Amino acid sequence: MNNVGIDVGGTKLESVLLADDGSEIDRRRVATPVGDYEGVVSSIVGLVKDVESAFGDVATIGMGTPGTEDRATGLLKHSNSVALNRRPLRHDVAAKLGRAVAIANDADCLALSEAMDGAGADHATVFAMILGTGVGGGLVVRRRLVTGPNGLAGEWGHNPLPSPRVDEIPGLACYCGRFGCVETWLSGPSLALDHARHTGVDATAGDIAAAAAAGDHAASATVERYADRLARGLASVINLVDPDVIVLGGGVSNIGTLYDRVPELWDRYVFGDSVVTPLVPAVHGDSSGVRGAAYLGLTEQA
Repeated sequence: MNNVGIDVGGTKLESVLLADDGSEIDRRRVATPVGDYEGVVSSIVGLVKDVESAFGDVATIGMGTPGTEDRATGLLKHSNSVALNRRPLRHDVAAKLGRAVAIANDADCLALSEAMDGAGADHATVFAMILGTGVGGGLVVRRRLVTGPNGLAGEWGHNPLPSPRVDEIPGLACYCGRFGCVETWLSGPSLALDHARHTGVDATAGDIAAAAAAGDHAASATVERYADRLARGLASVINLVDPDVIVLGGGVSNIGTLYDRVPELWDRYVFGDSVVTPLVPAVHGDSSGVRGAAYLGLTEQA
């Protein structure tokens, strides 16, 4: 059986066709019709039909989206592609294709991809997160995505930053309406904002990381503050879930020093004498979202 996954991005729609063993058969992309909901639905349907025209009927269809489907209404919410909000995306795509479609947010898809055949493949409980424009997380147990009755499992990005310092209170305003959310400290733009606040220098997260690696003291201090905040955030995950592995994805996950420094720091925040949890980068990188979407359809029908 072949399984198709669709990654619904702000600028591109990407499909991948996977065999049951995870081998990739086909991949294709089209531009996202920005601001055009009906255009997005039509483009997703077109991708699936193009794949089927080339390779025959697919067994399952999964979609990874920004935002989350509201269990009560079936409408998408919290999407940064605002044209999708308050729209029944899964229902509309399924109606046009005439079959069931699975849906999950992009962080859940990352987690599922890495649990199936990525950095978490040898572990029973996998917590994975995206550290990028926003901050999201997903939890997979024995290769099944855990979502919870509210669809909120893994959404640690909208918890308050644990153990805030005096200068971190009340924290920055978050788009969710609260202050001091983990996302306001650990997204890529938040890292850049923290650097500008302390140095007066505007730079991207990637430039800051490169400067730190080259020995720039101000950039190194910014990365150290970030690492400590990430350690505090992940300590709460370990205290609550105690996953077998934690996987990082998204642009900020490319800062290599985090994989050594954060485990050095989180011992002081985790309840217990020592922590043996591995912190590792996503194996499939930017491809994990679309691969996880394909696995989503497969595992939901298993």
